[in-house]
Amino acid sequence: MKPLRIVVLGGTGFVGRHTVPRLHADGHRLSVLSRNRDLNRELGVLPRVTVDNCDVHDRAALTRRLEGADAVINLVGILNEQGADGRGFHEAHVALTETLIAACKAGGVPRILQMSALRAGEGASHYLRTRADAESRVCDSRLAWTIFRPSVIFGRGDGLFQRFAALLRMTPVLPIARAEAKFAPVHVGDVAEAFARALAHPHSIGHTYELVGPRVISLREIVKWTARLIGKRRWVIGLPDSLGYVQAMVGEWLPGKPISRDNFRSLKLDSISEKDGLGELGIVAMPMEMIVPAMLGADARQQRLDRFRENPHAG
Repeated sequence: MKPLRIVVLGGTGFVGRHTVPRLHADGHRLSVLSRNRDLNRELGVLPRVTVDNCDVHDRAALTRRLEGADAVINLVGILNEQGADGRGFHEAHVALTETLIAACKAGGVPRILQMSALRAGEGASHYLRTRADAESRVCDSRLAWTIFRPSVIFGRGDGLFQRFAALLRMTPVLPIARAEAKFAPVHVGDVAEAFARALAHPHSIGHTYELVGPRVISLREIVKWTARLIGKRRWVIGLPDSLGYVQAMVGEWLPGKPISRDNFRSLKLDSISEKDGLGELGIVAMPMEMIVPAMLGADARQQRLDRFRENPHAG
């Protein structure tokens, strides 16, 4: 296919930092929109990638950035909001998508690729409900759309294995809510590949792809496996829902908001699917076992090196 000019929203986040280089490898020119260009200059090292300042919630400013683009990719998403009434989720997912669609139409952009989430529209969580509301806006937009619904995404820099590894290094006991909730973790590289292949193949227009990895695993198993991989013997305690909900309430007040009541509601639904969106795009899913052990091992080696640098004379 001919190289495209692509505008990316959310390109400085976890998925974006893998997707932008993958699209660049196909010869595309990319504009990554950011509120603070100076904090994300490293993406601009690639010769056909620019990081451009833009308040993506400002329709006029966004329209100017979209003019002349062939496609836009929306990777913006939040797992937690300030407050707990759903307004933050609505702003990040629904209102932004509405603004983006209007800017696409004003700027003449025909193609939109939208990140969503597995089980969007199901259950009681604001996160999943607003993901579905955003999907409906995209489907009704009359643009050439493709939607992606991944399970939990893993890879270097993730908020899954690496986050649990950090917690497990700090505490001998880790109580977790909804310990039996199930996931089909999908590698971030596979997600990036899905976006690249959808752009290359017109048959993806009008389709929603559910992106899952080859293994279904519970939250408890994820935590216990992580502990083994980092060489820590830890007690992993699954909490009953009554205590899990209390943990979620307390978590909303902790730095980094490790868990919230909305997360708890999302965890009531297994993030798994019988559909194989990766396979539909000709992608063979990467098993966790091929990535995670080396990823966490590299983290451990880096930590040892950092400690040595801080105190090179320690025994």
